[in-house]
Amino acid sequence: MTIWHGDQHKRKKSGGKKGIHRGKRRFERGRDQIYALLGEPERTVVRVRGGKVKQVLVSDRFANVYDPRSHKVVRTEILRVKSNPANRDFERRGVITCGAIIETKLGDARVTSKPGSDGVVNAVLLSSSAA
Repeated sequence: MTIWHGDQHKRKKSGGKKGIHRGKRRFERGRDQIYALLGEPERTVVRVRGGKVKQVLVSDRFANVYDPRSHKVVRTEILRVKSNPANRDFERRGVITCGAIIETKLGDARVTSKPGSDGVVNAVLLSSSAA
């Protein structure tokens, strides 16, 4: 079923009802969210408003991790999703979102990118266990 993001059904700021003066429009449609999971690298291309395309991350097992001590970015393997403050269920399922804590070979890192929008996992190292 299609997701609609139109505001025709909402009330006015004053609390009064809005008169429906038109039907639904194509630009008000939404889409189901694609959750980035831990697994083999896979991306999909989604058409967005204005005819542009967005690369959506379906699954990946690598992350670009920034080390604040050495000021370098290293592409390293993700071992598991430790915690995800967006949703407690996400850490059990291994969903990677912005703000999630992932365990890498370099140590724990916090995801700073939005994998569902950017198509890549960027993270900042929190603690260095290999140093």
